[in-house]
Amino acid sequence: MKKKTKFVCQECGYESAKWMGKCPGCQTWNSMVEEIERGKPATRGVFIHSSSNAISKPVPITTITTSQEPRIVTNLAEFNRVLGGGIVKGSLVLIGGDPGIGKSTLLLQVSSQLALKQYRVLYISGEESVKQTKLRADRLYISTDKLYVLAETDLEYIHQAIEEIQPDFVVIDSIQTIYRAEITSAPGSVSQVRECTGELMRIAKTKGIAIFIVGHVTKEGSIAGPRILEHMVDTVLYFEGERHHTYRILRAVKNRFGSTNEIGIFEMRESGLLEVENPSEVFLEERSSGVAGSTVVASMEGTRPVLVEIQALISPTSFGNPRRMATGIDHNRVSLLMAVLEKRVGLLLQNQDAYLKVAGGVKLDEPAIDLAIAVSIASSFRDQPTNPSDVIIGEVGLTGEVRRVSRIEQRVQEAVKLGFQRIIIPKNNLGGWSAPEGVEVIGVSHVAEALEYALENRNAI
Repeated sequence: MKKKTKFVCQECGYESAKWMGKCPGCQTWNSMVEEIERGKPATRGVFIHSSSNAISKPVPITTITTSQEPRIVTNLAEFNRVLGGGIVKGSLVLIGGDPGIGKSTLLLQVSSQLALKQYRVLYISGEESVKQTKLRADRLYISTDKLYVLAETDLEYIHQAIEEIQPDFVVIDSIQTIYRAEITSAPGSVSQVRECTGELMRIAKTKGIAIFIVGHVTKEGSIAGPRILEHMVDTVLYFEGERHHTYRILRAVKNRFGSTNEIGIFEMRESGLLEVENPSEVFLEERSSGVAGSTVVASMEGTRPVLVEIQALISPTSFGNPRRMATGIDHNRVSLLMAVLEKRVGLLLQNQDAYLKVAGGVKLDEPAIDLAIAVSIASSFRDQPTNPSDVIIGEVGLTGEVRRVSRIEQRVQEAVKLGFQRIIIPKNNLGGWSAPEGVEVIGVSHVAEALEYALENRNAI
């Protein structure tokens, strides 16, 4: 019998009966790879519940009873925060990040902490040998009999090891190295990643085992492989940071058991990752005072307010088209705010190069940082330093108005905690709450008004 083949895009998972140079799904060139088509399984669905093999029937939602998911807490409070309070049994968690950023180190530390709490943990490495994993464990001072290590890439043998050890937690490092023998495509292909993840999800749900899988990332920073991988798992975490900086940020972008957009801050040291309890203090510890182009903004990362410094450098351009470069914020937002400053405030910025950076390697994407960016640009353009004791918060509209932001009380309290004396906020955020003692809160309704307070009324300097 002739085997049926199909062509699958290695980027998005698009399937076609014939080869095409350009994928119709994601518009990527030369991403279609030939794979042998498998027969349809006899059972429908991804997994069958272990308690009953009977076909489920629809029931009224009012008759369904719920209970709070029990969570297992690790010694890393930042890790617990990102997961929504701890690890949920039977959950499938995907962790992505650049090579060498510290994914394996983080999961080995978490595995050790769980093993010390008398949980059985199975650490499966498809990229390193058992001795290499032992060397990393020695560097992290990890030694416990409850932590089992296995170097294997065949999913069948991994399943046998899980059946034999009966662990409470499993770590797969990484999913792109795992394969099923009956699938002819290479490890890391769309078919292999999809099938192996589906099997791991069935194991997690039927046995109540929490499974962590590591995923490689592309040049753009997204999880490599089909997007269906992120849809199949319960939680998606990204481990971010510059390789030349010691600080790492663990960010949740999907969480079925908690809130998204939470972040955890870690510091990489020789003995492993240490959690940073006060990230605002860390991001501001090297700030220079009395320098033009520097402002501090209180940004919300999930439920946590974080104070970060925004730096701007405006200089006359040497080219026909001025450059707009930004690190940590969207450069399109920088261009938009520069257009607002030029049209509504009268700053001649069309012949100026603009370079902006968020100090500390943090990425900000919320609207509340608009006013701080605008003040930084104006401060550098006019060469007027801002008040080092100011925090600036607000969203800027295209007409130059300053719009209200969410959770203003938490932002102000974080600024007061670090000793800031004056906070410039949207005027519409003044009502409904009272400011703490010892801090001056100023409400502004237009970006020009904010510039007057931030750059001209500098008596506190």
